[in-house]
Amino acid sequence: MEFDLGEDALTLKKLTKDFATREIEPFAAEWSEREEFPAHVFRKLGDLGLMGTLVEEQYGGVDVGMVPFVAVMEELGQADQSVAAAWNAHTTIASLPLARFGTHEQKERWLRPLAEGRNIGAFGLTEPGAGSDAASIRTRAERRDGGWVINGNKIFISNAGTEISLGVSLLAVTGQNDDGSKRYGVFFVPKGTEGYGLSQPMRKLGWHAMDTRELSFDDCWVPEDHLIGEEGAGLSQFLSVLDPGRISVAALSLSLAQAALGLALDYVVERRQFGRRISDFQATQHRLAEMATQVETARWLVYRAAWLADSGREYSQAAAMAKLHASEVANKVASASLQLHGGYGYMRETPISRFFADAKILEIGEGTSEIQKNLIARRLLRDTAR
Repeated sequence: MEFDLGEDALTLKKLTKDFATREIEPFAAEWSEREEFPAHVFRKLGDLGLMGTLVEEQYGGVDVGMVPFVAVMEELGQADQSVAAAWNAHTTIASLPLARFGTHEQKERWLRPLAEGRNIGAFGLTEPGAGSDAASIRTRAERRDGGWVINGNKIFISNAGTEISLGVSLLAVTGQNDDGSKRYGVFFVPKGTEGYGLSQPMRKLGWHAMDTRELSFDDCWVPEDHLIGEEGAGLSQFLSVLDPGRISVAALSLSLAQAALGLALDYVVERRQFGRRISDFQATQHRLAEMATQVETARWLVYRAAWLADSGREYSQAAAMAKLHASEVANKVASASLQLHGGYGYMRETPISRFFADAKILEIGEGTSEIQKNLIARRLLRDTAR
């Protein structure tokens, strides 16, 4: 077994680390306090070729694979979770439906500017009454006048309302099969389309510098060529991009856990109590050892899932395990790090307070921990029944 990153992954990791250290980390706290989306950072990420990491070169990407993708995420996420989360949504669920199911014309029209970093992408799935149960969405698309009329609402959608947003790919009900089951389609709705409305940015517990909004569609008409992939297959198309999405959130979780551990280490070797550095106390050392062990278990689950994906092997269960474990580790390590910081950790001007606030969503987004357990258990029982 090979545990070292390949040359391409190491090169991208160093490139990202240098950029994040210079362009993101020094300003992350300020962006968070002002709830400011740093559009210029994403343009610069595009200049570095990092906005199309999973898109083929023909359409402006670099198509590096999941292992280098995870390596990039580790560095972005340690600098700032808001930037990393927005980049994650853009490169996975926003770009992959177009990359996998779009026509050549759609890819040139919409995927290329996303992959080159001229714009940022969004995907609309979640609705006020449909979260984990994706099949229960109520947004509908009906054929009319040579195109589709969309009506409905989406909520908690990232990247849709920024100055560089291109539009949103969304899942909608398109009809009914003979057996009464729903048919679904994925549609691209450009920003500024008549009938497409955006709320004011939503105020969140964490991820303050990432744009998150509710979207509304009121008799929103788009031409026929805005349908991505096959009508009727929209749900299965979307579900097919969830496994890379789970790996990406697992990688985001890993990056947060690593950042929280690093902050704890820096603090305990400087802070003194009772005439000694608190790193000299055995209780502190044991807690650090537990944190580091948890981070490493998460790291290898995440990289194993990414390696399986790049190897063309089945990785759905591995992705769910990585997402479940890494997100829980992120929360545990962030909490332990804040505890070691004591009262200072609870102050908003300390970096650990920001990472602590950012951690909880990792157990919710891209499928809750409970959904991941369902997926893992279903696979285990299916394999046992064979």
